[in-house]
Amino acid sequence: MNYLNDIEDFDTYINDEVIVDFYADWCGPCKALGVILEEYINDNPDKKILKVNVDQFKGLARKYNVITIPALKVFKEGKVVKEKTGLMMRNELEEFLGE
Repeated sequence: MNYLNDIEDFDTYINDEVIVDFYADWCGPCKALGVILEEYINDNPDKKILKVNVDQFKGLARKYNVITIPALKVFKEGKVVKEKTGLMMRNELEEFLGE
C-alpha cells in the first residue's frame, strides 16, 4: 500500500491498475476501511492500493468528484473503471473488485 506524497506521482500510479482510496485522517469510516484494505493487500500482494488524503490533495478530490469519503476508485490505464463510496466489509470489497 502506498500513500500519495507528491501530486506529480499520481499519473504514474494510475497508469497501472490501482485501487485509489480517497480518505481523511479524521474520518472514522476511512480508518476502518484502511484496516480492511491492509488485510486485503496482505492477502493479495499482486494488487496495488494508493491512499490519497483529501485534505492534502483537494484538487485531486475535486477532479475525481470525491464528495463522500471513504471513496474507492479503480483506475486502469489512467481511467476510472469502478467506483464506490462508504465503508465496506471485506466481502463487500471483494465483491466490488470482482473477486
